[in-house]
Amino acid sequence: MEPLDRPVWTSLITLHAGLALGDALAKCYLPEVNRFASARDDSDEALAALAVLVRPAAPVFVLQVPEIRIPPGLVASKTAKGVQMVAAAPLAAEAGPDEVLSLGDADAPEMLALATLTQPGPFLRQTHRMGQFVGIRIDGRLAAMAGERFRFPGHTEVSGVCTHPDFRGRGLAGRLSRHVAASIAARGDTAFLHAWKTNTAAIRLYEKLGFRLRCEVNVAVLQCEAGLA
Repeated sequence: MEPLDRPVWTSLITLHAGLALGDALAKCYLPEVNRFASARDDSDEALAALAVLVRPAAPVFVLQVPEIRIPPGLVASKTAKGVQMVAAAPLAAEAGPDEVLSLGDADAPEMLALATLTQPGPFLRQTHRMGQFVGIRIDGRLAAMAGERFRFPGHTEVSGVCTHPDFRGRGLAGRLSRHVAASIAARGDTAFLHAWKTNTAAIRLYEKLGFRLRCEVNVAVLQCEAGLA
């Protein structure tokens, strides 16, 4: 299996092992960090272990290249297609009128509020622990941010890219995406990212930045079957 084919699993058994729950067959992120989970493979044993990790009223996200098999006892409340893109060459940061700032624990409430408003993907109160995050403030407000999500040796994902509606149209998302990708390249990793297949505007932006399509990915939100009752 290529590490990028199951980026959630590869992250949880390597650089994000300290943020993981589960066993050798299936793992998920700590509930305050993220909602992603993954089985090791599509064996019956691994899928059963994945089902054990899903709690009532707490669905998990599965993202992988192989078709998603739904474990017994779970149902998919949503399925979708995405794309996985990889930087074709190391990117360099670009200058701009607003300073790019490092974000951390003190900024977490504002980061969560911005992500809740703009919905770049699952983002919880401690999602920023998954990697480095940067942002741009305008008049003291967090106008835009971007950061890192899945990480394993040799690869780091650019994620959490979002801009407040009041500040769109200024190129902030592209600038921050490039900044994060440049930081990833500077430490010797290859940047990659995911986007919904239908989000053609985002895909065009990432192509302009130098990312190239690697493959399609499957995404499903899985929840306990009993939770539908």
